Amino acid sequence: MAELRRDPIAGRWVIVDNEHPNKPEDFEYEQSIPKGGICPFCYGNESMTPPEIDSFRDSHSAPNTSGWQVRVVPNKFPALEAKGDLNRRGLGIYDMSNGVGTHEVLIESPSHDKDIPDLLNQEVENIISMAHRRSNELIKDKRFKYILLFRNYGRAAGASLEHPHTQIIALPMVPKNAMEEIRGAHKYFEYRGRCIYCDIIRQETQEKERIILENKHFLSFCPFVSRFPFEIWIIPKRHVGYFSHTPQEEIADLASILKETIAKIKKIFVNVSYNFIIHSSPINGDDDIEYYHWHIEFMPKLMRVAGFEWGTGFYIDPISPELSAQYLKAIK
Repeated sequence: MAELRRDPIAGRWVIVDNEHPNKPEDFEYEQSIPKGGICPFCYGNESMTPPEIDSFRDSHSAPNTSGWQVRVVPNKFPALEAKGDLNRRGLGIYDMSNGVGTHEVLIESPSHDKDIPDLLNQEVENIISMAHRRSNELIKDKRFKYILLFRNYGRAAGASLEHPHTQIIALPMVPKNAMEEIRGAHKYFEYRGRCIYCDIIRQETQEKERIILENKHFLSFCPFVSRFPFEIWIIPKRHVGYFSHTPQEEIADLASILKETIAKIKKIFVNVSYNFIIHSSPINGDDDIEYYHWHIEFMPKLMRVAGFEWGTGFYIDPISPELSAQYLKAIK
């Protein structure tokens, strides 16, 4: 019989198929295959992007030329723009404001066809360090209330350009999905006086059934209430609410566990498309949110969300997180 599981943070339900779970070979997915063509993110094409905002580059190289390792540019077709005031207003019962925010693209390396597992550890550290640096810079703008960092890898995951990149969007309000997590974490903290994410870490560490990888500072595991097959969370063991507050000395461990986690997935599902999202506390509020705990949620694109999910808010996972973790742990 299938099992219903309730997420203790957001309160959503999932249905887990324990009776006839899918095997990895049962999943049909669209592979991420390079299509070729001119890429604006590649070496030598720097003039094809808007002028860079920041970069790690050779000391003798000039901005907007070759010689960079990581490069951040404004999105050419931004969802939001930094100029102007928010100007909140109403139209009858409807709320409106100007589309104030930022939309940046972090170009992760000069290599067009290298995903994170193909990079050196130092190269992955550079990506995380730049995301960290941009987050800390954007926090200074008091108009922004939330910073969203996400990665779409492969066309099935929404990537419009093949060259691996991360997107950074600063929003003037806290999005609904983030707010659901924050409220759930706050409710748990008020009831128990503890961070729910820290309690999840303690339970996962004790049970060990869903853990994939672990190092000194981070844990990689399939969450008990997985919405998607082979969903993975990467979470700092030390309680910290903001990704931007991650100490520099922990970035090497984050780079290592992120690289190895994605490598395991891609050994099971060759060229799979995926998304990962950094969930962090809101910024520029009246108080620090002591009860929230930043983390990464990673989702390979192995199935489509359809009518049942849209109609109910329930998710159906055709393989339990325990079995997913078992497959992943077996990959060397």
